[in-house]
Amino acid sequence: MSRKIRITSPHVAEPEPGLWSNCLKVKDTVYFSGLTARANDGQTIQGASAYEQTWAIFNKMKHLIEAADGKTDDIVTLTIFVTNMKDNQEVWKARREFFSGDFPACALVQVAALAKPEILVEIQGQARLDGE
Repeated sequence: MSRKIRITSPHVAEPEPGLWSNCLKVKDTVYFSGLTARANDGQTIQGASAYEQTWAIFNKMKHLIEAADGKTDDIVTLTIFVTNMKDNQEVWKARREFFSGDFPACALVQVAALAKPEILVEIQGQARLDGE
């Protein structure tokens, strides 16, 4: 029987109880919820470009994977949601700068809207902590 462990970091604000978990670990797999560029006060970084929002989200993932005793290279898959496909180059630029080596498998999907109008990017993903 698998045991879910909620992973938290002081650098990533947790949602109110009863909504969702930002990050869960089940055995050697880490699951990231759809993360956005909300600051620790819960407010989206105002005026941030898709590039800046993507970087902010990747930094959240970094803090969470490290809290799970992993590293960013352990992230194996991402699904990136954008409200405007024209932002794809900004998203890819941030991804190229953030990751190195073998990049995570990835999908980029345009959606009609995200939780708030100022949110341009949302990213969910998975990581494997195999210790290799």
